[in-house]
Amino acid sequence: MNDLNDPNRGPHGALQPQPGAAWLAETHDVVNVGSELVDYDLYREDRALVDAVRREGAGWAESDLGAFGRMAGSAAYLELGVQANACAPELDTHDRFGRRVDLVRYHPAYHALMRSAIEHGLHSAPWVQPRPGAHVARAALFYMQSQVEAGHGCPVTMTFASVPALRRTPELAAQWLPKITARTYDPRNVPAADKAGLTVGMAMTEKQGGSDVRANTTRALPLGAARGPGAAYELVGHKYFVSAPMCDAFLVLAQAPGGLSCFLLPRWRPDGSRNALQLVRLKRKMGNVSNASSETELRGALAWMVGDEGRGVRTIIDMVAMTRFDCMVGSTAGQRAAVAQALHHCGVRSAFGRVLAEQPLMRNVLADLVLEHEASLALTLRVARALDTRADAHEDALVRLLTAVGKYWICKRTAQHAAEAMECIGGSGVMEDGPLARLYREAPVNAIWEGSGNVQCLDVLRALHKSPEVADALFAELVAARGGDARLDRWVDALHGELRRGGDPEYGARRLVERMALAVQAALLVRHAPSAVADAYCASRLHADGDRQYGTLPDGVDCAALIARATPRGAALSA
Repeated sequence: MNDLNDPNRGPHGALQPQPGAAWLAETHDVVNVGSELVDYDLYREDRALVDAVRREGAGWAESDLGAFGRMAGSAAYLELGVQANACAPELDTHDRFGRRVDLVRYHPAYHALMRSAIEHGLHSAPWVQPRPGAHVARAALFYMQSQVEAGHGCPVTMTFASVPALRRTPELAAQWLPKITARTYDPRNVPAADKAGLTVGMAMTEKQGGSDVRANTTRALPLGAARGPGAAYELVGHKYFVSAPMCDAFLVLAQAPGGLSCFLLPRWRPDGSRNALQLVRLKRKMGNVSNASSETELRGALAWMVGDEGRGVRTIIDMVAMTRFDCMVGSTAGQRAAVAQALHHCGVRSAFGRVLAEQPLMRNVLADLVLEHEASLALTLRVARALDTRADAHEDALVRLLTAVGKYWICKRTAQHAAEAMECIGGSGVMEDGPLARLYREAPVNAIWEGSGNVQCLDVLRALHKSPEVADALFAELVAARGGDARLDRWVDALHGELRRGGDPEYGARRLVERMALAVQAALLVRHAPSAVADAYCASRLHADGDRQYGTLPDGVDCAALIARATPRGAALSA
């Protein structure tokens, strides 16, 4: 008979644990779980990257790229990316005494990543030290840095992209570019004259227009008799989306008397007073959390015209083209980061008696994710090589066409790629304390920024119509792979026919651009990738079966070879 007065019983008669009792032992052993993917070499353990860097002319940079890859893959460096996103930037419009300050405060990890990126020349190296492969080497660095954290890449990209636009006005370039290209990061909110290094942002869009910048209403009023490039103007209006508002200066579009024009607008005036650029609020974004984006009002802000009056779009398009290229780089980096996590997890996690990566259906999914990334990287670094040789008419035409094609296709594919990688990991992949949730939130950003998918496709149509030589350059690139795979040959022939076909070109623009992207990626892989990669890509992408999910590779694909080629192993660190 139970004694309810037993002192070992609780108030409701339940037995209480006693010291040394069996139930005080651990309830279970922690086995068959994943581990953090840290302390690995982001360069040498990415075989597709090593091959592409050598192929596209930057083999001379391998020592520096390897050192950067080991640093970027270290646990401490990867943790900076986590910390930079843990606390979103905060805006102080005024100090505690009521004085206007327009100050954005970032987590220290954000500044650490910015400093590292700029000291390694991610914002300027090809401009300061041009040579064959310079853009390829810089793209490889930016690709590895973006796997650590994407948000701080925005001001790095805009600073990098500002250089060709500013060079259109030599007097402004001479004054500003030495500090813009300097490898010095100074986050202080002080006049440019007091700093050794400067960052540059971009402010194009307004509430009523968005991508249609010709609908902008911000006015630019001449401040003196001088007009045109290098002259001073006063800007009145607003900008609805200013990314990285703590940059030292911005390239801005505004309506001058002669039409929409481009201007360089500093945060501080030359006399040391604050310029009349006021931050209204920070955007609450789904992704890109570490990087502040703001709405601003321009209340008579001083700015200098860049390029010719009325040619603002033509001037700033030099900057936009480079930021779009970096969208390709950043999305390709997101694909690599996601598939690396999936491969790492599935290589150690078991279910139903077998390691996940050894199970046929999971191997199909993983290999398909690997293919997507390798094709994205091949196209991205091919465009990087074209940037290095724009004096060549063929290469220049490829830049003009393939930047829009690649920006559309690679950035568009990344969101589904991130979702599938998350699904490979399962429930743990959805948790905010792992990297996949951040990668997933980040994935749609590049598809929208710097011109959404429709804008890219319309740009392709515009290039084909205005510059027929871009189509010649495209097919010259595809002909180089002729005979390497019959499926690709048929695909290219069909693409020829589609370009000649009548009908409404705008209605079918996405289909056309997608077929171009697949053709170029396949051609690059057929020419340069291992046969297992090229064969799998052509077999899975160049067909008319309609929409498909990842993990639907056909029979005969060497999934084991694809997985082995892409899986990060950490072995390079001990070499």
